[in-house]
Amino acid sequence: MAKKRNQQDKEGYGRGQNGPRQEMPNGYYGYQDGNPNQAPNRNSFYQNNGNPNRNPNGVPNPNRPYPNAGHGAYYQGGPYPNGPYPGGMKGPKKKKRGKGRTILFAAEVIVLLILIVALFVANKLQRFNSDPIEDGTIIVNDNISTVESEVLTGYTNIALFGVDSREAGMMKAGAHSDVIMIASINNATKDVKLVSVYRDTYLDNTNGEYRKATECYFYGGPERAINMLNKNLDLNIQDYVTVDFKAIATAVDALGGVDIDIQEDEIVHLNNYLVETSEILGIDYYENIYSTGMQHLDGLHTLAYCRIRYTTGDDFKRTERQRAVLEQLFQKAKTTDLLTLNSLADQLLDLCVTSMTATEILNLVSDIASYSIVNTTGFPFNQEARTIPAGDCVIPKTLSENVLQLHRYLFGTDGYEPSPTVEAISNEIIYETGIL
Repeated sequence: MAKKRNQQDKEGYGRGQNGPRQEMPNGYYGYQDGNPNQAPNRNSFYQNNGNPNRNPNGVPNPNRPYPNAGHGAYYQGGPYPNGPYPGGMKGPKKKKRGKGRTILFAAEVIVLLILIVALFVANKLQRFNSDPIEDGTIIVNDNISTVESEVLTGYTNIALFGVDSREAGMMKAGAHSDVIMIASINNATKDVKLVSVYRDTYLDNTNGEYRKATECYFYGGPERAINMLNKNLDLNIQDYVTVDFKAIATAVDALGGVDIDIQEDEIVHLNNYLVETSEILGIDYYENIYSTGMQHLDGLHTLAYCRIRYTTGDDFKRTERQRAVLEQLFQKAKTTDLLTLNSLADQLLDLCVTSMTATEILNLVSDIASYSIVNTTGFPFNQEARTIPAGDCVIPKTLSENVLQLHRYLFGTDGYEPSPTVEAISNEIIYETGIL
């Protein structure tokens, strides 16, 4: 039975529903407003063959992301003054003249297509919400060993934040970072590893004050949150991508939904979260979930699923759910047609902000098919939940041991030793909590 938002019971978590359940004929729910698998008929975002950031010889343009935009051709020196061959035509043979014109015409068409793609991508990137970090803002521990510092240069580490802003465009300081992830890309192999940092992890908030990791984003935006990760974990993160949590629902719908194995203890909480989540997304009608097992979820239900934290495993399990959804979306995006990707890009532009420049974004997305998420995990690996003056926190046991394990996981470095900065933070956490 379809549920209208203002008819939901007001009991349970938030304003969730705890009323009687009614079994649906097939255990599934309806999609809202049409078929999420059907993409609008729009222009494609990426070129089918080749890299729009490279010239025909495969050489990147170091000065701008759109090769020869506005020039119309890659040929050096412009068109030949005497026809397609140096020195003029070799006699009145019509076949050669026609063949030459055909070759030149084909080349012009190819150049025109490349120009169109370049201008199209330029238009997208002009709309992208880029907010570069000022020089000198990001800190990296200066006492990391020389060997480990060299290892880090072989990886691109990016901070991923998912915020619950509730207000359009508010994705900096003042927003709660419910998701804190590290995406570590091996520059040589293109392998990607994801690490979820539990939002309630008790760490140095960059100023010597020890509180929950999530508070850094709220009080200092992405810059302070990056510094928190670098200082406590001996990392060298320089860039971030922040998405409003509504982007999850948008991406799931655009890519045709995700398949999730729903557990018995998740059903009541998922349905409870549907009430508030539907209000945030502006969806009036939806179906509750009544059955366990594999379910094909749309964007609304997937977002509600990602917010569940009141089952066995608490926030640890929630981050596991989030990584599972992200992996499915990544795999779908790699094999999705260009029209759908273009439509998705249009919808996500206003729900994301990043410190990366247009050129850096192009360098990443142009080779997206080569990337592969090879592993995901949560941090800290060894921890204990404890209520302390800072609230209900996740205490690493110990921080230095967890950071050691993190570097082995991300970079495969067996000889790494935590820096004196990390050791000092670890000892302070032990002193304040008494947890070894």
